[in-house]
Amino acid sequence: MAAAAAAADGDSRGLSKEEKYDRQLRLWGDHGQEALEAAHVCLINASATGTEILKNLVLPGIGSFTIVDGSTVAGEDVGNNFFLTKNSIGKSRAQAATELLQELNSDVSGNFVGENVEQLLENDPTFFLGFSMVIATQLLESTLLHLSTVLWAADVPLLVCRTYGLVGYMRLAVKEHPVVESHPDNALEDLRLDKPFPHLRNHVHEYDLDKMDKKDHSHTPWIIVIAKYLEKWCEEHNSQLPKTYKEKEVFRELIRQGLLKTDDGKPEDEENFDEAIKNVNTALNPTKVPSNVQELFKDQRCTNINTQSSLFWILTRAVKQFVEKEGLGNLPVRGTIPDMIADSTRFIRLQNVYREKAKEDASIISDYVTEILGSIGKPPETISEKDICFFCRNAAFLRLVQCRSLAEEFSAETTNKDQIASCMENLDSEMVLYIMLRAVDCFHRQHGRYPGVHNNQVEDDIGKLKSCVISLLQEWGVSVSVKDDYIHEFCRYGASEPHAVASFLGGAAKLSLIGSAKKNYT
Repeated sequence: MAAAAAAADGDSRGLSKEEKYDRQLRLWGDHGQEALEAAHVCLINASATGTEILKNLVLPGIGSFTIVDGSTVAGEDVGNNFFLTKNSIGKSRAQAATELLQELNSDVSGNFVGENVEQLLENDPTFFLGFSMVIATQLLESTLLHLSTVLWAADVPLLVCRTYGLVGYMRLAVKEHPVVESHPDNALEDLRLDKPFPHLRNHVHEYDLDKMDKKDHSHTPWIIVIAKYLEKWCEEHNSQLPKTYKEKEVFRELIRQGLLKTDDGKPEDEENFDEAIKNVNTALNPTKVPSNVQELFKDQRCTNINTQSSLFWILTRAVKQFVEKEGLGNLPVRGTIPDMIADSTRFIRLQNVYREKAKEDASIISDYVTEILGSIGKPPETISEKDICFFCRNAAFLRLVQCRSLAEEFSAETTNKDQIASCMENLDSEMVLYIMLRAVDCFHRQHGRYPGVHNNQVEDDIGKLKSCVISLLQEWGVSVSVKDDYIHEFCRYGASEPHAVASFLGGAAKLSLIGSAKKNYT
């Protein structure tokens, strides 16, 4: 496998970055790739899970990684880890995995530290503060809590990943993670037909559908078609847009009546009008500030900007000021329109109307950003024009992800009892897997090993693990029960780390890490 990976990387060394990373650039763009290449990730433990995660970051070109692992390679490692070989047995697991992972991509810098994480936390906890993110795999609960406390205080994101038999677990621990480019499903276009800005209104007035010949009529963009018929509708309905289902059906019929007629009086087949009729709901979607963005505007971190404010909150404050003033209650125009049936000239002219308005709005917001930065003693170049435009384009999709610390989660006093009880109304809920993972950690604290790791003790461990489950639920104050089947199964797992589950978890973790590595304006 390593030889094949090296050969593949060799084939790509003569390619430009755009050619080498073409598919992912299409997915997350230049800004995402730049942020990925600037990231330095620390992986704790080169386990099967850990190396699968790193593989999925090395291939797309993460800047650098450091593996922390004080273990030496054992036979069982070779059996479930594709990045360790028989020749690695007895050698440093961190070094062996680093060498093979680096063969996947010559653009990536790899380092290793052959120390146990417990030693580093004891001797030099600041070591972990220089990374973009720390990934912890297969850690004991006590060590994980110590590590998370250090990282939480320094605002360094921690991704906890664990493979336990046929169960995979992943948990992101970060105080807050602002998301600018959230890629929402079924996002509606920002067309402003209910509140047309002056340049759009003037552009629509340039069209006279009644005086067009057949060719021009059938190549007029559907946005213009709807806008023209909205003008007619509003003239007859006291400037009120169609809102109810019945009104929208009447409006669609109004558009149908505008189709040109053949010599025998039948409607012409005009695809642009068909598009207009199909897109009535989209076009009439009211222009407003989404509730998620309104909540950000109300946040104290948006209203009280200071020297400690992140770039995300500075930009959010600038957008808020725009909405309250020049935007007249609306966000900056996104500046994009969907593809549609139209001739190139008309489509490009319409596209430029939206693009120019987007530039104009971004320019106003840029002035607000400069003003805000100046008020807290920071230079204007702190936030680039490119970042401002990108933020404005995604202003409707801003989200803020906030997490509890692991210390809060693991404390019996702050356990969400109601949520656990609610989930456990279904005894096969995924919550039972979480309970079992916490229970096997409890077992380890009491017995110095995980249940079922020795074949001859599996039956004895079933009773001990059941006691741990009961004790844990009593500590939480939750009156629920766990099926014996789950207790037996977790004992049979014997804390194993099957490669199939590790590989799946590695793929899922990649998506989380890419999202965190991308521009987040913190």
